[in-house]
Amino acid sequence: MPKRIMKGVVVSAKQDKTAIVRVERTFTHPMLKKIVRKTNKYHAHDENNVAVEGQTIAIRECAPKSKLKRWEVVAEEGTEA
Repeated sequence: MPKRIMKGVVVSAKQDKTAIVRVERTFTHPMLKKIVRKTNKYHAHDENNVAVEGQTIAIRECAPKSKLKRWEVVAEEGTEA
């Protein structure tokens, strides 16, 4: 099965080799028919500490690296300040 890839914004990069990424998704509410935005935060493994707060990055699913880390940083998209 292919690994999931998501894009999100780095919320925190203070920990060593870890970036916390906020991923936003939109969907239509089944009853209200209104577009709803929902966000999740994921702990991603950042081997080279390249992530910077506010940066948009892609993360990929991987084998568990710690209690919370099940994602790894794949590529940087650009910076937003």
